[in-house]
Order: sequence, then structure tokens, then C-alpha cells
Amino acid sequence: MNKFFAVVKREYKKVVFTWTFLLTTFLMPFIGAMFLVVPMLIFTIEGEQTRIAFADLNGNLAERLKKNLTPNKLADNLKRTAEGSLDKLEPSQNKQIEETAKLFGGNFKIIDYDASGKTPSEIKEFLNSLVAKKELDAYIIIPKDIDSTESKFELYSRKAGDFIINSTLESALSDAVRSQRLLDADISEEKLRQITRRVKLEKRPITETGAEKEDGADPMSGFIIASFLMTILLIYGQAIMAAIVEEKETKISEVLFSSARPFELLMGKLVGVGLAGLTQLAIWLAAASLLLGFGALSASASGIPIELPSITLMVVIYFLIFFLLGFFIYATIYAFIGSMVTNMQEGGQFAVLPVMILIIGLYFCFAVVRDPNSSLAFWMSIAPFFAPIVMPVRILAEVPPFWHIALAILLNGVAIIGLTWLTSRVYRIGMLMYGKRATIPEVWKWIWHS
Repeated sequence: MNKFFAVVKREYKKVVFTWTFLLTTFLMPFIGAMFLVVPMLIFTIEGEQTRIAFADLNGNLAERLKKNLTPNKLADNLKRTAEGSLDKLEPSQNKQIEETAKLFGGNFKIIDYDASGKTPSEIKEFLNSLVAKKELDAYIIIPKDIDSTESKFELYSRKAGDFIINSTLESALSDAVRSQRLLDADISEEKLRQITRRVKLEKRPITETGAEKEDGADPMSGFIIASFLMTILLIYGQAIMAAIVEEKETKISEVLFSSARPFELLMGKLVGVGLAGLTQLAIWLAAASLLLGFGALSASASGIPIELPSITLMVVIYFLIFFLLGFFIYATIYAFIGSMVTNMQEGGQFAVLPVMILIIGLYFCFAVVRDPNSSLAFWMSIAPFFAPIVMPVRILAEVPPFWHIALAILLNGVAIIGLTWLTSRVYRIGMLMYGKRATIPEVWKWIWHS
């Protein structure tokens, strides 16, 4: 047992006390902070006003368009859109909408221009001269016939790539045209708004017995966690395989085998690297929690409510359990591959198999989110190889009965024992084989006769 712990300590220190581990562990939270803080700083920077003119050949839309671009009108439009999908706007949501409208509405400075009696070519020539003199940034030519399908609304702008300004102008113009068309058709805009108001469908989950229950965490967070798990498993699985191949190529394994049994070496390597992965994962989770908390507090202070996913302590514990199960399953598979091959190039060819298994498990997560209580969700969430990816997603979508989780842990634990037994027998002989990749019949012989 002392030799086992010595191997665990050696492998843990070998992984943790490297520049690669330290950089990736502490650089990732820094990069995450940059992705959170930098956009917030950028969006708080007020841009220059866009000086814009409206060449209204119709004669009725310029004033409507000006009104639609004022902060108050923009706020009304945004609130009307929000009320189409919400029952009632909270005070914080009203404040958020007003701040957004103030930001976008303050981006425009309207330059009055009378287009009556002028041709489009004359309008372009004059307004382009203003642009050349840097007195104008953009202008819109509104056609005379706004009902024709062949009519074109043209925007000429020095800031053609500013998607925020473009979308704001398009929305304001569409609203102005719609209002004018309703007026021409003698239809009340308010009445039309009431008729076309969206229906709010409240989704209330129930159990299989018909009892109502509270909403769970956002299922989309399950996909994020599944993808994160898959990435970590692949990274540390590759690390296990690389370490084994390196020991074989440098013939260190001969020295190690003289000091400890192959099984102790294999298990010590798996546990040591697994603890290193758990250390990195814990640091990342702590950093992610701090960043999300900081982002939510900053947004709330700005009047923008952000609801973080409700993840309980038990869900976190389940997540760590299935991470460890997944690590030992796939690390053992990578160790099996490393014991067979003679170099990393050969190992990369065989490593496609665990990658494909993980990707298939990720695909099954879509079916699990759609119906967490289906037979497919049950079998895939307890099946070895797939459960470490699928079960955390199912727990976030809807916590299954405890015996489902216990059965998944039991079956995957048995799978780990079986894989460890197979790998240890291959590892015992494969680590002493040099210059020749083992064939399938040879590996089969090692398993049964070593």
C-alpha cells in the first residue's frame, strides 16, 4: 500500500507541478474574466452620434421615423415586444428597457432635409456632398409608394458595418411604415396590437404521478456541463496515454516494475492523475462561480436582472461523482491503448474510439433533455461509458429517482473494475514490449495467460 501511495504522490506532483498545468489552470479563469469584463466595459463606452437624414419621397414617414428613434418611443416599442412574451414587466425590467432605449436613441442626431420635388439622383448627389464634408454620416431614401413590393428603402451609411445602428433603423422604419399603412387602411393600430398580442404559455412540470413540481435548472446548462466533462476526460485520458507511452519509450517501466507491482503502478497512475484533474476542476469551478456571481451583481447594479441557474449542493456532488467515474473509465481505456502501442502516433489512431463514444453520449443528451423520464433516457443514463456524460444532464433537466443514480454509479463502478482488470493484464506485458505494436490476438493472449 505504501508503494501505491508513493506512485500516487509521484504522478500527482508530476502533473500538478508543471508549467503546462499551472498555466492552463490559472490562465483559463483569467481568460474567462476577460470575456466577461471586457465586453461589459466596451458596451459602457458611449459611441459618437450618427448624423442621419431622411429623404422622404412619400412625405408622411420622416416625422414618424424621427419619433420612433427617440428614447421614449424606442422604450415603448421594446416594452411592447417584451410584453408579448411576458405576463408583466417587473420594475427592474422596465429600467433595463429604458436604459437600452436611452443608449440606442442617443446614438442619432437627425439632420432635417426636404426631399419634395427632387429626384433620387439629385438627393444622392446633395447628401453625398454632405457626407464628403463630414457633415452627415448616413441617410435613408424612402420611396414614394411604400405599399409596392418593388419599392426599395435604401440606407447609405459610412458606418455600414454597425449592426446595432442598422437593426435599430430597420426596426424604427418598419414600425413607421406599418403605422402609415394602418392609417391608410383606416385600421386602429391599438386594436391591431390587441388582436395580434402573443399568447403566454406557462410551462408547469409534473411528475409521473401527476403531482406538480418546481422548475428545475436550465437544461441548456446540462449541455455546457456535458461538453466541459467531455473535454476534461479527453485531456486527462490523453495525458495518461502519453505518460505510459513515454515510460515505454524511455524504458523507465523496467525500473518501476522492479520497485512495485504493475497493478499498483497502474492504479497509482490513474489515481494520481485523477486527483490532479480533480484539483484543476475544483479551481475552475470556484473561479467560474466567482465570475458568474460578479457578473450577476454587476448586471443587477446596472438594472439588468440576470437569473443564475439554481444548482444545489447535491447536484454538485453528483457532478463530481460522475466526473470521477468518467475519468476512471476513459483513463483506463487510454491506459489500455497506451500499453498496446509503441508511440503516440499509433495511440492517436486508436484514441478515436473513446472520442466517438463520448460524442455519441453527448448526442444522446438531446433526447434526454426532451424527455428525462423516457426509457431511452433511463438506459443511456445508467449505461457504462455513457452515464458520466448523460446522467448529469438528466439530473439538471429533472432529478431522477435515487435508485436510478445509485444503479448508474454501481454499473459504472463494475465497468471500472472490469476495465482495470483487463488493462492491468495488458499493462503487465505490454510495457515490456518494444519496437512492435501488439496485434489483437496477442492482446487476447496477454489477457488470459498473463
